[in-house]
Amino acid sequence: MTTITLYHNPRCSKSRQALALLEERGVGFQVRRYLDEPLSEDELRALMARLDGDTAALVRRQEPEWKALSADAGDPEQVVRAIVAHPRLMERPIADDGERAVIGRPPEDVLALLDAH
Repeated sequence: MTTITLYHNPRCSKSRQALALLEERGVGFQVRRYLDEPLSEDELRALMARLDGDTAALVRRQEPEWKALSADAGDPEQVVRAIVAHPRLMERPIADDGERAVIGRPPEDVLALLDAH
């Protein structure tokens, strides 16, 4: 069975809720605090390829750093460069099983990966 990686920001309530849901289910998972250990461009591209839905959802567009960039959320390369430069722009939480990734908004969405395990 593949281990789920939870891209986690412990200061975010939604991220903490997703973590608790996975713990309650007894699921094997690892936590990656992406602010302490930012993703590389290649890791972000791979994550975007596994992401359910629109890749623009990966970026927190309401943040001042995003607005200052005047970047296009529909351009995956601009999203990658923005998140590499400003890791806090990455939406959280994200659960990733290596084949599929889901954004935990709402946190219960991370449970969609459990069906495959």
